[in-house]
Amino acid sequence: MGRAGGITSPMEPTPPVHIPVLLQGVLSFLQVRPGGVYIDGTVGGGGHAAAILAASAPDGRLLGLDRDPAALEVARERLAPYGDRAVLRRGSFADLIHLAADFLPADGVLLDLGLSSLQLADPTRGFSFSQDGPLDMRFDPSEGLTAADLVNTLSVRELTDLLYRYGEERQARRIAEAIVAARPISRTAELAALIERTVGRRERIHPATRTFQALRIAVNRELEALEAALPQALEALRPGGRLVVISFHSLEDRIVKQFLHREARDCICPPEIPVCVCGHRAQVRVLTPKPVRPDAAEVAANPRARSARLRAGERLAG
Repeated sequence: MGRAGGITSPMEPTPPVHIPVLLQGVLSFLQVRPGGVYIDGTVGGGGHAAAILAASAPDGRLLGLDRDPAALEVARERLAPYGDRAVLRRGSFADLIHLAADFLPADGVLLDLGLSSLQLADPTRGFSFSQDGPLDMRFDPSEGLTAADLVNTLSVRELTDLLYRYGEERQARRIAEAIVAARPISRTAELAALIERTVGRRERIHPATRTFQALRIAVNRELEALEAALPQALEALRPGGRLVVISFHSLEDRIVKQFLHREARDCICPPEIPVCVCGHRAQVRVLTPKPVRPDAAEVAANPRARSARLRAGERLAG
């Protein structure tokens, strides 16, 4: 979802301005050029998309996808100056090949994962523990279970597993037990306060951070969507086309890293098999042996960029 931070004047009621994370890295690794065809699978507020369209002028084209209808409206306004060079569609990058059929083959695909400042700034969406709102957390408000549904129906064991798996929360069992004992819970501030009372504040980050991350990932099936999207993104590229992925936590980054390194190998048979039987051939050249991170200046200007990690690969011929 256009996962950058945002800034806004305290006197203005307008949404925060979308600041695209690792922008120069994105443009460089995508090798954006005039006339190129690009897919932004998480267009969000349109920050990366606008820069790609500017760099691909006068005739480059971009398809922007997003599950969030509110994000698409913001992106539509921001990208209006580019006219019909920008096309926006509502949908998940898990359906990338279907949604982007008329943009294939593409010269570049960008996936900027996680939350946008637009979503965090709207308390009615339920993503932030710093503002009170309903426990929703759905990227697409028209479909699926809410965070409140999970919090109020899962067992202690199921909640513990969810918080540990998706939030890497060391206090998962204690938090799960406290949630079940306090149910029903319907508000973000209520859940955040309960977690703080349960585990205290020993770290710099708020103690509810990992729980909110875990619930959001589960509600939106984010890791499943990413695993479905990566092979489609590779399929969407022409030979020499580039895939760029920006992740914001270790679970996403691990999936991207493993995918790129697997697709960079000719054989993916288990080590115990002496002769290759898989027939797999390398499809990617890894461009980032180590993830690219924002520098100190970018983090100072946009603190939400601090956990961003960029990985990129180039599709091989054949």
